[in-house]
Amino acid sequence: MFETWFSQADAILLARFQFAFTIAFHIIFPAFTIGLASYLAVLEGLFLKTRNPVYQKLYRYWLKIFAVAFGMGVVSGIVMSYQFGTNWSVFSDKAGPVIGPLMGYEVLTAFFLEAGFLGVMLFGMNKVGERLHYFATLMVAVGTAISAFWILSVNSWMQTPAGFAMNEQGQYVVTSWMEAIFNPSFPYRLAHMLLAAYLTTAFVVGAVGAWHLLKDKSSQAARKMFSMAMWMALIVAPLQVFVGDLHGLNTQEHQPAKVAAMEGHFKSEAQAPLYLFGWPNEEEAKVDYAIKIPGLASFILKHDVNATVTGLDAFPRDEWPPVPIVFWSFRIMVGIGLLMVLIGLWSGYLRLRKQLYDRPMLHRAAVLMGPLGFVAVIAGWVVTEVGRQPWVIHGLLRTSDAASPIDAVGVGSSLVAFIVVYFLVFGAGTVYMLRKMAGSPESTHIPDYARVPMAAERLYHEEG
Repeated sequence: MFETWFSQADAILLARFQFAFTIAFHIIFPAFTIGLASYLAVLEGLFLKTRNPVYQKLYRYWLKIFAVAFGMGVVSGIVMSYQFGTNWSVFSDKAGPVIGPLMGYEVLTAFFLEAGFLGVMLFGMNKVGERLHYFATLMVAVGTAISAFWILSVNSWMQTPAGFAMNEQGQYVVTSWMEAIFNPSFPYRLAHMLLAAYLTTAFVVGAVGAWHLLKDKSSQAARKMFSMAMWMALIVAPLQVFVGDLHGLNTQEHQPAKVAAMEGHFKSEAQAPLYLFGWPNEEEAKVDYAIKIPGLASFILKHDVNATVTGLDAFPRDEWPPVPIVFWSFRIMVGIGLLMVLIGLWSGYLRLRKQLYDRPMLHRAAVLMGPLGFVAVIAGWVVTEVGRQPWVIHGLLRTSDAASPIDAVGVGSSLVAFIVVYFLVFGAGTVYMLRKMAGSPESTHIPDYARVPMAAERLYHEEG
């Protein structure tokens, strides 16, 4: 059956689609757990400081959701690593001396830290002291951030390779770990991704809080989570716009072809227009049905309305990324980001008027915004990865030269298996999390923290 389906297919295209499919599933879970781990640390810290039981109730409410999301993130991440050996063995051989140690550092630091303290965080609330449990929560949150550090260092090196040389076997080897790890695009990519994770989580929390406010406006737990989420939207969403601008300027410097595809600029020109909408026509090298603002792209990219912006005509045709995909993915990401800014400003205005919990229209808008953070994250990764094409390591190794010598039937059959298993397993996990979110936070059971010295004293008297 698979031979019939995939006999005429392109094995490399199928391998790329398989990697895109698995990473699209995988990235939504780390994006959620990075933000949610930090949110849990904030909740527990606020409880220990204020003794307000609402914070403890929210901590318990989100802890189970975090556990499921964390587990699905780990499982989907393991699948990603296997694909390097199955579908991209040439890449693994050539880039292994650089990529392998960086991935190993992620396991040795972040994953071990998370695994070591996760059990205490999930099951130790009524078994260890308050401070130790809070320390475990902090370590899990730190571990998720360290994990992002190493993974984004790997990806950034593939985008802007630095600190390397080529050995006699044709492999890339590290000459400076500092330059390889802190390569030119890494700081911008790390900041952009971490803020995206925090914003994504904030809008999920805000959507859940808004959902429960629509059903019960007096719920203190719903009010608290909605208020905290809207503070994040008000502060972090504009900050993300600023960091995104810096990231775009860095990309313009190191990957100008990617930016040209993002902006739809087929020709290098002064006073380059900003295309708001349109359809990139690669055959005729123009944007059809364009709605544009003259000179604005030059101002954004060069901070000078009269500056010349590099277009795709400055690069060989076989080095162009797929322009329509990059063009529209970028607009989806930016459009959702601007909506987040608007929601934050709207909530800030209503907060000043003391109407944050009294406007169902804002609450309905927040519910609709709940999943859009994940859409923006996936769209951003599409821009990053598709915009790098035709390179798997920018300027060094083409995607077509990095694939394993495997036929389309082999890749296609594993792709079908991934699709079926992913939708069954991760679909079930997602449904479970949604059901947990639909439950009222007011009904969350709060166990008492165990007092370890008191427990020891009681045991002494019982045995004495």
